[in-house]
Amino acid sequence: MRDDDHTPGAHPPRPLLLLDVDGVLNPFAAPACPPGYREHGFFPDDDPPVRLNDSHAPWLALLADRFDLAWATGWEDEANTYLAPFFSLPPLPVIRFPPVPFAPAEKVPPIAAFAGDRPTVWVDDAHTAEARAWAESRAARTLLVATDPARGLTEETVRTLMSW
Repeated sequence: MRDDDHTPGAHPPRPLLLLDVDGVLNPFAAPACPPGYREHGFFPDDDPPVRLNDSHAPWLALLADRFDLAWATGWEDEANTYLAPFFSLPPLPVIRFPPVPFAPAEKVPPIAAFAGDRPTVWVDDAHTAEARAWAESRAARTLLVATDPARGLTEETVRTLMSW
């Protein structure tokens, strides 16, 4: 059955969970590497180390049982190259954004196109007024979940997502 099959008796499509990386899985704004995280030099010539927490792997697996996960990050394909294997995830769909650097509001049109009319949760540390307006205007259930870029994904956030 296709995701857009809405015939009587058909199962509705699973909700989407759109994941940003920096500020969600990588608490880049923390002044030092937070407890439980390790630093990885994926991009040694460009950026500071990426901070990742091994405990996020089971959380992401749990979320993948409930949602269709997709990357909503300027990392684009590099999220599948570096992060999917780290978190024991299969390659995920990637939402294409303008070339980096881009303004956070520029995420909204590609996310809107990707989400279509599916129920959608978007986890990001930089939701804009445009993102909130898009979420409020949708007929499909939509939830924007903000993370603190110094803390990233927390157990409380995962509980919120699972109860949605």
